[in-house]
Amino acid sequence: MSPLPLEGIKVLDWTRLLPGPLATLVLGDLGAQVDKLEDPQGGDYLRHMPPQIDGTSSIFLALNRNKRSVCLDLKKSGAREAFLKLVAKYDVLVEQFRPGVLDRLGVSHASLLAANPRLVVCALTGYGQTGPLAKRAGHDLNYLARAGVLGFQGPKDGPPAVPAVQMADVGGGLWSVIGVLAALAEREKTGRGRLVDVSMLEASMPFAIASFGQGFAGTQPRRGDEALIGGIAPYNTYTTKDGRAVALAALEPKFWMAFCAGVGMEPELAALLPGEHQAELKGKVAAIFLTKTRDEWAAFGATHDCCLEPVLEPHEVASDAHVAARGAFFTIDSPWGPLPQLKTPVTDMRMHHAPPPRTGEHTDAILREAGLEEAEIAKLRMDGAIT
Repeated sequence: MSPLPLEGIKVLDWTRLLPGPLATLVLGDLGAQVDKLEDPQGGDYLRHMPPQIDGTSSIFLALNRNKRSVCLDLKKSGAREAFLKLVAKYDVLVEQFRPGVLDRLGVSHASLLAANPRLVVCALTGYGQTGPLAKRAGHDLNYLARAGVLGFQGPKDGPPAVPAVQMADVGGGLWSVIGVLAALAEREKTGRGRLVDVSMLEASMPFAIASFGQGFAGTQPRRGDEALIGGIAPYNTYTTKDGRAVALAALEPKFWMAFCAGVGMEPELAALLPGEHQAELKGKVAAIFLTKTRDEWAAFGATHDCCLEPVLEPHEVASDAHVAARGAFFTIDSPWGPLPQLKTPVTDMRMHHAPPPRTGEHTDAILREAGLEEAEIAKLRMDGAIT
């Protein structure tokens, strides 16, 4: 088998919850060795959140395959020195602390790059390393709100709905991957690493680039009124006869005409333009969708080229024929039994995927690889820096 794309790259993952672990999941799936640095007092918070499989969060288990775990408390005696020895052995450090935290621990970005000039440090935060909000706490919904992305979210009347997915968290994780890969490519030319500053607020904004793009021309999109955010009948969701739902996305004239021909409706090209006429048209299309079940409409979409798909419930996705054919879900053996996993678009399925680690499962082995002697490891354990 040919080498995996990131084989030989070592990543120290000093993150928790969703954004950073998603970034390092992707790096690990591409062949990097990922070692997860955790606090000895319980490790990654996500481990303890419900729902759980045999005492560990199933979400944690979905995000942390192909990783090892080392526990080290930098507030304890000798831990900082041990950490700097660790960092010297890695190509990439991904951290997710608010600006200033690493400085207080005595391991600032500048000191890390001084200790290992080839190191790529990816700092993933809510608001970035600079600016008046840099040190503010936040979560996905806060970043989307401040970014203006939530302002495009329906419904038309009342406050925006809370999105069902974590766009800022996931976007932050994925832009971290892009930043790390770019910095590694740059290092090949310069021989030096650098800091990659990723803000989850900014990472969410490209999701709304079409709407922002309208604003660049002086046309400010109004929530629920524009073509791509609920403003037109051909691009919308509808309830079916059996109380399920379908998604119609007939944006181009040919797809809208194909839909109209299939249901026996007179096509109106004005349907593709926002405006007051949309309310009546949406009612007409909604009434049509109430005449068949979701699966009947799925069959209709399979035979009419009109961009119509059934809205699958989450539990239905794994058994969908197309998703199954693409291998989007797979299972790995683990101490928790057969463990369902979600493939990313770049997951390399040639590799053997290792199960997520127990907290601190590989502490001694990783410290030995960093050059620590057995006596040093024993002293760290005696001082409570490792468990």
